[in-house]
Amino acid sequence: MPAEWAEHEATWIAWPHNEQDWPGRFAPIPWVYGEIVRKLAAAERVRILVQDEAEEQFARGVLGKVGAELGRVEFHHVLTDRVWTRDFAPSFVKHRSTGEIRAVKFRFNAWAKYEDWQLDDAAGRRIPELAGKRAWTPDLVLEGGSIDVNGDGWVMTTEECLLSAIQARNPGLSREQVESALCEYLGVEHVLWLRNGIEGDDTHGHIDDLARFVSHDTIVLCGGGENREILKESPFRVIELPMPSPVIFEGQLLPASYANFYIANGIVLVPTFNDANDRVALNVLAEAMPDRRVIGINCVELVWGLGTLHCMTQQQPA
Repeated sequence: MPAEWAEHEATWIAWPHNEQDWPGRFAPIPWVYGEIVRKLAAAERVRILVQDEAEEQFARGVLGKVGAELGRVEFHHVLTDRVWTRDFAPSFVKHRSTGEIRAVKFRFNAWAKYEDWQLDDAAGRRIPELAGKRAWTPDLVLEGGSIDVNGDGWVMTTEECLLSAIQARNPGLSREQVESALCEYLGVEHVLWLRNGIEGDDTHGHIDDLARFVSHDTIVLCGGGENREILKESPFRVIELPMPSPVIFEGQLLPASYANFYIANGIVLVPTFNDANDRVALNVLAEAMPDRRVIGINCVELVWGLGTLHCMTQQQPA
């Protein structure tokens, strides 16, 4: 599996439609999406899943008003439950010798938490067909947000997500069996296990809110404790990435994290939260990835849906 910073053919997203994912705050979400697509389409092709023709026309209207490059946007009519494409879409892998791209579509069951996941899982199975790629379909539940790869033999994940009995994705599978599956289907040799994810994370420990590869030998980490100690023993350089002040709505702590950035061709989109640490996080990531423009996207509204930029995107490598 290529690292996220490897060249993309396109980014896959799903247009927001489920108002229950942002109860009482849905109205601004399509406009947040419009701004995200505007930035992405300036860098690469964007492939958007929409429910039907009416939703496509609405999305086109939003994107037209914000000035997105519609010539680099494709629409595909595919029903979804939610918009968190990172988790239900396939991960794409690349043959080391021939360069052939294939899709790996793991099973999706809504983080072993919600009952409405069937449309998302089916949508994920449609994407390889739409992309014109052959697909493997392992009998393993795995979300894209639970893994991060450096493109050089390593995958990083958390015990809280993949090994816990809470929101258990694959009950009965041992650590060794999970590692074997990750190595087989992602083409990696090493699994780097961190302990727990951030507080407020509805997924129970996704890595993409906690720690991310920013180069073959460098990881940015939010928070410390056990995870910092584990990484001290790893072969990677570790850079501290701050957390914003807690973002709370209706008494609920939301999973606001700067680690949920998305790396596209030539750019990095970073969630911001009207916080003093926004500037610090943008500077840290700009120094860590000096060959890319680092762009902040206000995600105060988006995070009420319990995810931000990385959660809503899935890269298709070139």
